[in-house]
Amino acid sequence: MNQFLSVSEGRHLGQKDTPVYHRRNTVLVAGGAGFLGARICERYIEKGYCVYCLDNLSTGRLSNISHLLDLPQFRFFRHDVVLPITLPGPVSLIYNMACPASPPRYQIDPIHTMLTCVTGAINLLDLAGQHKARILQASTSEVYGDPSVSPQCESYLGNVNTVGPRSCYDEGKRAAETLFHDYHLARGVDIRIARIFNTYGPGMDPLDGRVVSNFVTQALKGVPITIYGRGAQTRSFCYRDDLVEGLLALMHCKKDLAAPVNIGNPGEFTIAELATQVLALTGSRSPLCYRPLPQDDPQQRRPDISVAMRELGWRPKVKLADGLRQTISYFASELRRNAPQDAKVVV
Repeated sequence: MNQFLSVSEGRHLGQKDTPVYHRRNTVLVAGGAGFLGARICERYIEKGYCVYCLDNLSTGRLSNISHLLDLPQFRFFRHDVVLPITLPGPVSLIYNMACPASPPRYQIDPIHTMLTCVTGAINLLDLAGQHKARILQASTSEVYGDPSVSPQCESYLGNVNTVGPRSCYDEGKRAAETLFHDYHLARGVDIRIARIFNTYGPGMDPLDGRVVSNFVTQALKGVPITIYGRGAQTRSFCYRDDLVEGLLALMHCKKDLAAPVNIGNPGEFTIAELATQVLALTGSRSPLCYRPLPQDDPQQRRPDISVAMRELGWRPKVKLADGLRQTISYFASELRRNAPQDAKVVV
């Protein structure tokens, strides 16, 4: 049964000007209205592909893909990957980007988060098998948990709590990796697994709840910047465009790369250092507000990208300060557009 619901006004499956979708140049992006998924959609439109974008809009936003909706080679469907998936045409590439990545967002409904990771992966893997398509799983550095080694390489097995507040996401992504691995071995599905490290950039929801969006939004509003713990925990921040180019390189690599590959920026910064940079780049006078560290919050995060460099010829190019400038400009525009008339945004 076709569970798709088209929300692109005036564009339906039977419309006469709908292009003929050929398997060899058609891509499906599940979670395609998210800030990473939307950029993937854009890149494939630029490359001349036809794109199916699928998103339930729980965290994805139509504003991220509004400029694509009227293009004949772009089709948007509002759909939850937990439900069965039927495509109206062939597809050669599938990206599974469908899951909230922000702890405040995925903790709202942890059971659905787990179902998205597991049932969603099964539905997309079945679809890939039916279409003989290559499929990429957007996994996460969270599979490493609170690591005891640094930097984290793909062979590190992780240190994850199975019954904590973050477990629905961490363990859900680990289970999805297992499903991808088993579908590859048992059914011959052509897979790729990307372990994505902290990513930021234009297209993020200002209310996303992750550290970059929190700091930038708080700084622009002139309210206290919330730092959990002492701010000594570290993260490695990869700019959106760098990350997406890494995903495309992995998807299109001609080598047999069924094993997970880290995609992220190895530059390591403390949370306190990030706050200092955001304050300097925004010119904000926001004070720092310290709160207790959340349970299971990783103390160190830094990718070993040796595999990506060697096998994909990929490495990030955008420096943190440069990426933050682009992100701050985007967030300032978003906040001005959505703010009440008497609200102030620092720029």
